[in-house]
Amino acid sequence: MREMEFKMERPGLVNVGDRVTVTEGLLPSNYYYTIDPAVAMSGNIPFTERLTATEGTVVDIKETPRGFYVVVSFREG
Repeated sequence: MREMEFKMERPGLVNVGDRVTVTEGLLPSNYYYTIDPAVAMSGNIPFTERLTATEGTVVDIKETPRGFYVVVSFREG
């Protein structure tokens, strides 16, 4: 299992336990991932740490002074 954190701008777009699908984006030296449909976005991920799964489960939602962060667990293999 692999967990990844995504930045979400406002609460209530996903809930703990929800199954989500992510879309991969490509930058010149990194990947980034977006929870569909544009709910939250990951930070930049190095090529060597590319995500191999496209579906995961929301395991936590954190509220911080900088916004909301969604933690998604992926089964890779």
